[in-house]
Amino acid sequence: MSALPSVFISHGSPMHALEPGAAGEAWAALGRSLERPKAIVIASAHWETNIPMLTGSSRPETIHDFSGFPDPLYRLKYPAPGDPALAQRAQALLREGGFAAGIDGSRGLDHGAWSPLLYMYPHADIPVVQLSVQPALGPGHHVALGHALRPLAKEGVLVLGSGHLTHNLRDWDRSGRAQPMPYAQAFQRFVFENIESWNLDRLAEYRALSPEGVRAHPTEEHFLPLFVALGAAREGTRPERIFDKIEAGALAMDAYVFH
Repeated sequence: MSALPSVFISHGSPMHALEPGAAGEAWAALGRSLERPKAIVIASAHWETNIPMLTGSSRPETIHDFSGFPDPLYRLKYPAPGDPALAQRAQALLREGGFAAGIDGSRGLDHGAWSPLLYMYPHADIPVVQLSVQPALGPGHHVALGHALRPLAKEGVLVLGSGHLTHNLRDWDRSGRAQPMPYAQAFQRFVFENIESWNLDRLAEYRALSPEGVRAHPTEEHFLPLFVALGAAREGTRPERIFDKIEAGALAMDAYVFH
């Protein structure tokens, strides 16, 4: 097996699990296009911890970490197996990289993980280990996290970041009919240009260097999985943006593959 790319996905609202739309079509196409991984390590914006944590359960439950949505959403399950041995392997790599890292043997998969995987790998037959984010430690920390996990790509493991390219829910038009807001488009361009030029240092300073950065991300947790995927990308990677729609006015749904 050749080394797998790393991937970033904007996972959308929980309703994408029921009504995936064009984003879900892109996720499904991505799953078909990639070499089938032996397992997946997915960094989700919906698990925040002080130190990097990995799920160690052999049968992680489907966590419905949201409220106020239609009942059918709560009946969805993603019964993918876990991989305790992979969790230990990832923990060892992180420790070799200088991180304190732990394993949570009881935590399941939140919707940041299972919602896109439901369409990428609908049979739920690929083992999944989830990785937490540390919002207090910023983008550079997460690039280093991804870099520590880079050897997994040669072992048939897909490293995937699941967050959002923009995530200001105060600007979210719940009707879904709003035109893209100019600041979201401008931030989308800023990210694209810096990924294309592979200027990760500039991208990591987005809050200072992009006028739209703070509005695009009032808090950082949904942007940090991108930096895990960037750090996990191999040397000389070829970035490919596979989806770039802005939904509900302000939610950029960009997805990238780092070949």
